[in-house]
Amino acid sequence: MCGIVGVVSSAPVNQLLYDALLLLQHRGQDAAGICTLMERKFFMHKAKGMVKDVFRTRNMRALPGSVGLGQVRYPTAGNAYSEEEAQPFYVNAPFGIVLVHNGNLTNAHALRAELFSTDHRHTNTESDSEVLLNVLAHELERSSRGVPLQSGELFAAVKSVHKRLRGSYAVVALIAGHGLLAFRDPYGIRPLAMGRAADGTVMIASESVALEGSGHVFERNIAPGEAVFVDLQGQVHSMQCAESPTLNPCIFEFVYLARPDSVMDGISVYQARLNLGETLAKRVVSTVPPSDIDVIIPIPESSRPSATQLAHLLGVPYREGFVKNRYVGRTFIMPGQGVRKKSVRQKLNVIASEFKGRNVLLVDDSIVRGTTSREIVQMARDAGARKVYLASAAPPVRYPNVYGIDMPTKGELVAHDRTVEEIRELIGCDALIYQDVDAMKRAIGSLNTKLDGFDASCFDGVYVTGDIDTESINRMNGNRPRIEETEEDSSRLALPNLSENG
Repeated sequence: MCGIVGVVSSAPVNQLLYDALLLLQHRGQDAAGICTLMERKFFMHKAKGMVKDVFRTRNMRALPGSVGLGQVRYPTAGNAYSEEEAQPFYVNAPFGIVLVHNGNLTNAHALRAELFSTDHRHTNTESDSEVLLNVLAHELERSSRGVPLQSGELFAAVKSVHKRLRGSYAVVALIAGHGLLAFRDPYGIRPLAMGRAADGTVMIASESVALEGSGHVFERNIAPGEAVFVDLQGQVHSMQCAESPTLNPCIFEFVYLARPDSVMDGISVYQARLNLGETLAKRVVSTVPPSDIDVIIPIPESSRPSATQLAHLLGVPYREGFVKNRYVGRTFIMPGQGVRKKSVRQKLNVIASEFKGRNVLLVDDSIVRGTTSREIVQMARDAGARKVYLASAAPPVRYPNVYGIDMPTKGELVAHDRTVEEIRELIGCDALIYQDVDAMKRAIGSLNTKLDGFDASCFDGVYVTGDIDTESINRMNGNRPRIEETEEDSSRLALPNLSENG
């Protein structure tokens, strides 16, 4: 999962891209990059770190031009510690192309071999995004050979790309001297939206919040399989380039990943989380009598809408019992020191008065590994809670995600091959209540009846692309980001309950 943005304007776009990336920072904190285009020359700066740390005044001054794109990276494949794998990626032929990608190719291994043996193209990193860029470049070279590049040739290339790629991908690419190309996989797994400013500037971004927060009016989502080309004059051309597209967005975007103030594929993320709280209330009542709950407390931060709706429906007081420290720094490993894992207690602090002597229902957006949940339950007990119940607004996470979320392997998922009672014992709570899979799909799907369904593979094990088996999952697990012994796991799901969405 990453955040991507592209802009075509008549004015300099460096500040606009920077602002948009700040609004998408929750989608990736590992690395950031911006590339601008002036005449036929690209100007790029990218590095590991947060947006505010990667870009200084000198870097911004070195990014001229009225067309550009950017990305915030959350690594799901390849080497999380390689500066070379920060995006954007660049190839010089044909024309010169720079690309950013959100998603995960499930057939990157086979494509890399094809690129070498058949297409005679070289990739220099382990990133599937570099593979995607080279497939696009090869198909664009084929479709435009001997003719001037027009939108028809671009769309023909995207049609061929769709036939070769498998998995999830939302893509924005700059083509030197021509404009900006964006397209989305035929299942619409990862999001992509388009908007326009009063001065005619066109922006394409992962979430509507990036458009609205930077002065653009949301126009529409880019459809699954669709390609959009914005020329240097700001004219928008579009075409459906997939043979049988369906809209199956990743349901985990609504559960956890996206900002609550975004609207994605016609669904308000905030309203989706309220609906999850409403359906969760029915599950809670069947497990714990509301009269046995003194207070409902969310685990910051994505769970707040669900927790407030749950409290309202049960008639139980809602309280903030945890305060999140947003400024916990990195752990520095000095010579001779062992690895020091950051405790949840450094990131969360309890308000003890909200727990002492009470039966507390904690509400979380989801439970992935369970290690964080166990420590938070213990924190509630240490603060004096008489009983600690735990409710998850999402169903049990039982299967790996292969479409761009760095879900752990099956063995690391607390719910894999365990009953709810076994999970409860591991976490140490007095009662554990999970959302129901079908109820989750109905709660969110009711907000847009035009959806064909969801990718809910981490909950139900059904992979919408139809090409995933045990062997392919094992191969992709082998290409998950490597965490070195002296580094802290910085992925957002390393501590799955500590969302940065607020």
